[in-house]
Amino acid sequence: MHLTHTRALFLMVLVTLMWSIAGVVTRQLQAAEGFEVTFWRSFFTLVALAVLLPLLQGRTLWARMRAAGWALWISGLCWSVMFTAFMLALTLTSVANVLVTMALGPLFTALVARFALGHRLAPRTWGAIVLAGIGIAWMYGTQLGGGSGVLTGTLVALCVPVAAAVNWTVVQRSHAAGRDLDLVPAVLVGALLSSLTTLPAALPLTATPHDIGLLALLGVVQLAIPCVLAVRCARVLAAPEVSLLALLEVIFGIALAWLGAGEQPGPSVLVGGSLVIVALVGNELLGWRARH
Repeated sequence: MHLTHTRALFLMVLVTLMWSIAGVVTRQLQAAEGFEVTFWRSFFTLVALAVLLPLLQGRTLWARMRAAGWALWISGLCWSVMFTAFMLALTLTSVANVLVTMALGPLFTALVARFALGHRLAPRTWGAIVLAGIGIAWMYGTQLGGGSGVLTGTLVALCVPVAAAVNWTVVQRSHAAGRDLDLVPAVLVGALLSSLTTLPAALPLTATPHDIGLLALLGVVQLAIPCVLAVRCARVLAAPEVSLLALLEVIFGIALAWLGAGEQPGPSVLVGGSLVIVALVGNELLGWRARH
């Protein structure tokens, strides 16, 4: 099917909705927790992509992956960190905290690009980084009295945008060297590494059939399929459009956790999270206007 700009917009909204179910589904688990949650989700993502990718990209997929070199494995390692840290953070702190922290990805990416690739940052981006930092400080500073779980969950969740920023830098360096890195096979590598590294820590496995069914849903519907679709949309949509639409995951995810699991975000999360979202949206919109 030819993907027009309008179809890509609607498809990207669907992708963010699929991404956003992780929190509310995780809250329905009966016995699985910690590393076991990550293992099963990554394992089912691996299985799904191992079936989907050869169907979509042909039999030459494995040969192209072997020829991709070190960049594919470093990108896969970054995906593995993102998969593992995201699910662990969901078991340590609230869905809202995790999603808002993850939303810092574009700003972390800008900072890494500044120091690793020498990209100049516009004043608007520096302003967005400061405003988002204030939002995060407000969100977590008012919760630290609630125990060490919030701080631990925050530090784990921060691994996601940091790994995403490193991943983007690897992709850019690969592109500059004349070798475009296909991100979907890198997701497959990430799922493989995440499964292998979390299995020892997940033993003994205690997940009920109910839990395994839910984690299979996350692996296939929340991760494998939307990752394939997102890469397809990114070929049609401009980067600012993708960044702005991806923020819908934060809104959808918090709303679903609130409605489906009764996890109501506190005032500090709403205020701090709003500052982060305003910073990100303002940065992308101002950048879009500057380019046009």
